[in-house]
Amino acid sequence: MSAVRSHRYSVADADLEEFLARRASLIATVRERHPGLTRTVLIRLEDGTYTDTWHWEDAGQMGAAFAAIATFAEAPLTMALTKDATAQNGQVVDER
Repeated sequence: MSAVRSHRYSVADADLEEFLARRASLIATVRERHPGLTRTVLIRLEDGTYTDTWHWEDAGQMGAAFAAIATFAEAPLTMALTKDATAQNGQVVDER
């Protein structure tokens, strides 16, 4: 069963372009080391916050990648441009 990690955070408008570049670099690095990352989706909500959902082949692959997150230099650089960040893990129950 596939797994997801959903993040919610804010990014200042002035930082958005740099954030997107750093996020892309982080995603590429994670995929290189943990190919179970199948898809990422970033959505800007009406209130100006973002949801960033990372889809994984399974919970084990997701857990291994996030256990190694401290080894990805891009992670703190990317998240430094966010504020009020939260994250939740889940499993896909139905997808159409």
